[in-house]
Amino acid sequence: MNKKMNIAIDGPAGAGKSTVAKLVAEQLDYLYIDTGAMYRTLTLAALREGIDLQDGGALTHILSQTTIHLQHEQTGVRVLLNNEDVTDAIRLKDVTSNVSLVSSHEGVRIEMVERQRRLAEKGEAVLDGRDIGTYVLPDAEVKVFLTASVEERARRRYEEQKEKGMPADLDQLKEEIAHRDQLDSTRVFAPLKKADDAVEIDSTTLSIPEVAEVIIGLAKERAR
Repeated sequence: MNKKMNIAIDGPAGAGKSTVAKLVAEQLDYLYIDTGAMYRTLTLAALREGIDLQDGGALTHILSQTTIHLQHEQTGVRVLLNNEDVTDAIRLKDVTSNVSLVSSHEGVRIEMVERQRRLAEKGEAVLDGRDIGTYVLPDAEVKVFLTASVEERARRRYEEQKEKGMPADLDQLKEEIAHRDQLDSTRVFAPLKKADDAVEIDSTTLSIPEVAEVIIGLAKERAR
């Protein structure tokens, strides 16, 4: 593909966005920008500092003092918080439970979006999140809205956590995912929603490689 383009993948929690985005970026030799990891890193920093997560001003301030670096390696993306590797720490339950609240604050999103746009400004990037196609990169050449049933998303998270040796409760995961959907889609600023020109893909019965294949096909089509 000669044409430089950005690929935006949006969708609810647990739809497989990050895994798909990594695979698409790898196969196209594009930069993968894990926007969710950036919000998780801020959430971890705020929890460590004992910041009130309802206080958008305090969160925006701590973000301005925080360096978040996505380090691309052959084994995947390492996430650094002020040069400390927090790749595993940002996936812990405390962070997962609070990231929607932290990311709902307007000041936080404005600063994060600025950082994400700078990373993507050269093109040839794959970004996944909740508002990439609608707010972060409204001019992205390829936009995808990836969905799956709550049951399937909870099952995937359950398997993922068991695989990592983490405690997991399927019913609790279903509740958490449904609650996060509600928070993400009803927040006032840049809520989760499908962009008008996004292609919707239901991944409930599709494997990750199958979803990636569809997205790569879309990218090749747009590159003509």
